[in-house]
Amino acid sequence: MIDAGLIAARLLHYVAVTTLAGASFFPLYAYGRGSGPRPIALHRSFQSVLFIAANVAFFSGILWFIFAVANMSDRLDGVLDPEMLSTVLADTSFGKVWIGRLILTIVIIVVIWSRFESKSSPRPDVVVPVLAAALLVSLAGVGHSRVEEGIAGAVHLVSDAAHLLAAGAWLGGLVPLVLILSTNHRDREVSPAADLDQVLMRFSGMGYVAVATLVGTGLVNSWYLVGNVTGLLETAYGRVLVTKLALFAGMLALAVSNRFWIVPSLAKARTDRLSVWTARLRNHVLCEQLLGLIVLLIVSVLGTMRPAIGQ
Repeated sequence: MIDAGLIAARLLHYVAVTTLAGASFFPLYAYGRGSGPRPIALHRSFQSVLFIAANVAFFSGILWFIFAVANMSDRLDGVLDPEMLSTVLADTSFGKVWIGRLILTIVIIVVIWSRFESKSSPRPDVVVPVLAAALLVSLAGVGHSRVEEGIAGAVHLVSDAAHLLAAGAWLGGLVPLVLILSTNHRDREVSPAADLDQVLMRFSGMGYVAVATLVGTGLVNSWYLVGNVTGLLETAYGRVLVTKLALFAGMLALAVSNRFWIVPSLAKARTDRLSVWTARLRNHVLCEQLLGLIVLLIVSVLGTMRPAIGQ
């Protein structure tokens, strides 16, 4: 039960933090400087997504800590033991990072809430994206990248941080993209076809960078955690990782079909066919999200397993 609770808490936290980061990054690259402010309704929807994601990140972070302490103490009520709690918070890197992440999450919630009260034009800002990026990157401090020391540890930590940022930009960016596609499908006055085309092209450009970063940092991380082909194929950790790679390939196939088939077809479609292609693209993006959710579940499982290296 403790292991299942820990995996579930990690999954919920990963989903919340990647959504928070990716959704906050989205306006920075999806809208050009000359495109003007976003419609108020769409801006409010984005803000709601950020606020919900930040709150889920806060509560799932507490849940993760509870099950992590339970895992260390081998009992579910371990978090109620003052001595155990003090040891985890003061003497472990996990506890110290967790305190910092909890404070950072509270700051993000306050900042996002203040945006709801703001009367300024709904243009992109950098405060929430920077804070969300810091929260996402800090996950590297509670993962397997803490195993090595010295230069190897620093390289692995930086690689893991870059991997997290790229994953957050891609997976989290799918959330506002679905929101825009759904809005466009219902009301083209909110998001005209020309604006939608620009958003889709900019999202694709970000996707190229994210995928390249994921592949490069994934190879580096695999070097430290798997070591060789034998470790990949003959250990439980390696086989679970292979499953993750297969799902990643599926996401990449959907993204490629979107970029080179559906998006060009949407740009060329007659007015009476625009809704059909928009709905098709939205369904593809939803499938990407589903595969991404399963990938995050696998990442949650891998975080509780012993790496293949050295087995």
